[in-house]
Amino acid sequence: MNLEQFVQYCSSKKAVTEHFPFDEDTLVLKVGGKMFVLTSLTGWESGTPSANLKCDPDYAQELRAQYDDITPGYHMSKIHWNTVAINSGVNDALVKELIDGSYELVLKSLTKKLQKEISELVP
Repeated sequence: MNLEQFVQYCSSKKAVTEHFPFDEDTLVLKVGGKMFVLTSLTGWESGTPSANLKCDPDYAQELRAQYDDITPGYHMSKIHWNTVAINSGVNDALVKELIDGSYELVLKSLTKKLQKEISELVP
């Protein structure tokens, strides 16, 4: 998976917006104004891409035990976020599943009104 494919997959979800709130390197993808993906452009350029993805705490622990390339979230809550090394021991299908899970967790944390507005958007 390359950066374009990664961003395209994330952006294919309803109401996703791209931001650079921290610096010119850290791409943040949000839904409803809340982060669900963070990734370093430099990491992609240097051949060591990774992304921070929100995750259910119990599942996060399982993934970290099963995969060396899934670690506690770098500069994030270690309970709720994982850093996933992309194009490594984690296949693209699992990366997409983890993106989906992150998106859904953040979407569920939004107000019911905002969730309804997003659900009514045309895909």
